[in-house]
Amino acid sequence: MPQGSSHRPHKVAVIVDEGTNPFEVGVATELFGLPRPELGLPGPLYEVMLCTPVPEVRINHGFFTVTGVHGLAAVDRADTLVVPGRPDNVVPRGPAVLDAIRRTHARGARVMSFCTGTFALAEAGLLDGRRATTHWMWADTFRELHPKVRLEPDVLFVDEGDVLTAAGSAAALDLGLYVVRRDHGAEIANMVSRRLVFAAHRDGGQRQFVERPVPDVPDESLGPVLAWAQERLGEPLTVADLAARAAVSPATLHRRFRAQLGTTPLAWLTGERVALACRLIERGEERLDVVAERSGLGTAANLRARLRRVTGLSPSAYRRRFGPGGGEALVS
Repeated sequence: MPQGSSHRPHKVAVIVDEGTNPFEVGVATELFGLPRPELGLPGPLYEVMLCTPVPEVRINHGFFTVTGVHGLAAVDRADTLVVPGRPDNVVPRGPAVLDAIRRTHARGARVMSFCTGTFALAEAGLLDGRRATTHWMWADTFRELHPKVRLEPDVLFVDEGDVLTAAGSAAALDLGLYVVRRDHGAEIANMVSRRLVFAAHRDGGQRQFVERPVPDVPDESLGPVLAWAQERLGEPLTVADLAARAAVSPATLHRRFRAQLGTTPLAWLTGERVALACRLIERGEERLDVVAERSGLGTAANLRARLRRVTGLSPSAYRRRFGPGGGEALVS
């Protein structure tokens, strides 16, 4: 449900059920519910509604109580529905919650789950025959309960168009920023990520569990080489160049990327270049060959292929949707 040119905020409903994880509710409200005056926009990007099946809901083992919010009828006004996870995934959701999920999807709204919220989407029948992910610790249980779902337990999130699923609580931030980027473009997503002090773009195909999230030796941190590369994306950088900068072999660099980022050096470099190309288009660069050169993607043909793979849009369509003023075609 793209909202890049909408004149009204995109309405996001978040179902808060008994036992819901408050972190994931916080992710939804932080990403979609806070005013962002730093963006300089005439109005908010999103409007968030918390929705509960009963007037008072206890979450996180009773540490928090949610009252005074919308009932489930509010989901009928939502453009996007977010379903956070609960720790008791083998306990069926109430019929009112499942009905709210089903009717939201049936009328064509976007439905997203965070972490084990995927169980609720599967229970509602939205995921049969479709790809989805959930927290890796619950993968075997999920397969037993929902064998018709094509579970991908090793990725951060899965985008099936009208239904999106995130692996864990932190992966909810990745999916949320991905949605902001798809709705409003890379420039706004980057500004939101800076406000969050969170990585602007981790590809959904990255692994959700890495062997060493914190390096044993400080000198093995990838931070310096990543910052160095981001300042030189327009140059003909290669994996060998990154390895040389880090003073390691390409094989060692590859292992560190896999361990610390869950991806490969080449995939990371390509993703950063596509993100830069998006920002250049959004800032008004109309010459396709210039965008390709400055982003390090080389040729207009490669830019077209990479941009379509990541965003689903051609460069001209991306500019019409997210560029200044819109409506202008990119020229080669």
